[in-house]
Amino acid sequence: MNPPFEKKCLAALLIAAVIVAPGAASAQEAAAGWQFSVMPYVWLPSLKADVKYGPPSGGTATANVSADESDLLGSLEMAFMIAGEARKGRWLVSTDYMYLDLGKQDSKVKSVDFNPGNGPVNVSTSQIGGSAESSFKGAIWSLVGGYAAISTPSANLDVIAGFRYVDLEVSSSWNLNATVTSPNGGQTFSSSGNARKSGSDMNFIVGAKGQVKLGQSNWFIPYYADVGGGSSTSTWQMATGVGYAFGWGDVRLDYRYLAYKQNGDNKFLEKLELGGLALGANFRF
Repeated sequence: MNPPFEKKCLAALLIAAVIVAPGAASAQEAAAGWQFSVMPYVWLPSLKADVKYGPPSGGTATANVSADESDLLGSLEMAFMIAGEARKGRWLVSTDYMYLDLGKQDSKVKSVDFNPGNGPVNVSTSQIGGSAESSFKGAIWSLVGGYAAISTPSANLDVIAGFRYVDLEVSSSWNLNATVTSPNGGQTFSSSGNARKSGSDMNFIVGAKGQVKLGQSNWFIPYYADVGGGSSTSTWQMATGVGYAFGWGDVRLDYRYLAYKQNGDNKFLEKLELGGLALGANFRF
C-alpha cells in the first residue's frame, strides 16, 4: 500500500532538512541562555468521527456511530488550549495541550454488529433512518524535542520527535425508526438506546516546524507537520497560515488539521479528524 500524500510530503521535508542543514550558514546564532514562549490559542475545528462501541460478544449487538459536524461553536461546553516552547542554542522542547468538551453533536448509527456465534456480522442501518446524538470530550497532548536544522534571519526549520497522547470519552444516544434484526433473525438491536466508551493511547511522532519571513516586513508564514503511530494506531497533523511579529512576540492565524485512527478488531475510535482555523498570541520572554 502506498503511503498517503501527506506522509510523502513530510518525508520529503525531513530528507531536505537533513541534506540542507550541514551547509546552511547560520547568520544569527540563538542567545546562550534559555528562551521561552507561551501561546494560548483558540481552535474550533470541524469534526469527523467514526466510533465503534463493539466488538459484540455472546448475544450482544453493538452500534457503529459516525459524526460529521462543521460548526462546533453552538454546542461547545468547554475548551482550553495552550502551547509552549523552551530553547537553548539550537535545541528545543515544545509542547501543545488541548482539552475540548464538544457537547452534543448530530450523528447517526451507520451500522450494527451482531455475533450469531460464528463470528461478527455487520448490518447496515442506512435504510432504517432515525436520529442520534453524540458527545465528545477529552484531551490531546503533544510533547517533542528538536534541533534547529536551519536558522537564518529569513527562515528556520526545526526537526522534531516526541509523542502525542490522546484521551477521549464518547457517548451516544439514538432513536431509530425500527428495530434492527440480525441476518439469521436470532438477535435484535433496540431502536432506542445509548452507549458510552472511553480510551487513551500514546503515539510516537516525528516532524518539522518553522517559519519563513516575507521580505523585510514583520509578516511571516509559520508551518508545522508531523506523522506517527503506535502498535495499532496512526496520527498526523499539518498547519500553516500567516503571522505578524511584534516586540513581545507574534500573532498568528493558522489552518490546522489533525487526524487520529485506530486499527484492528478491538478498535474504539476508527477515525477522528479535526480541521479548522486557529488564532493564537505567542508571548516570548
